[in-house]
Amino acid sequence: MRNMPPSVLKKGDGSFFKTVTNRYSVRRILTSKDFEEEKEKAELAARNTLKKDKRINLRLTQKDYHQIQAKAIEEGIPYQTLISSIIHKYLNGSLTPKSSEQNKGVD
Repeated sequence: MRNMPPSVLKKGDGSFFKTVTNRYSVRRILTSKDFEEEKEKAELAARNTLKKDKRINLRLTQKDYHQIQAKAIEEGIPYQTLISSIIHKYLNGSLTPKSSEQNKGVD
């Protein structure tokens, strides 16, 4: 507001609202029907994302187990959540394996 001329800040004439909406390019105001549809879509997506209904058993080396626990502590999350997140990211393509050149000297 400090960069706006005093004439814009006058009360009652709507200039401030017009300036703000123009400045931030408010293009679309959702109707209540559109809002409810968008809200339902978002809620369904959230439920499906958070729903975890399958269990697996997994064997790890002691070294890997301790490293994953340490990393989870660093991140401030349970290690099971970290493992699940890594699998999810890999399957969705946002986590990719290192190239063979980057893996040289590992282990």
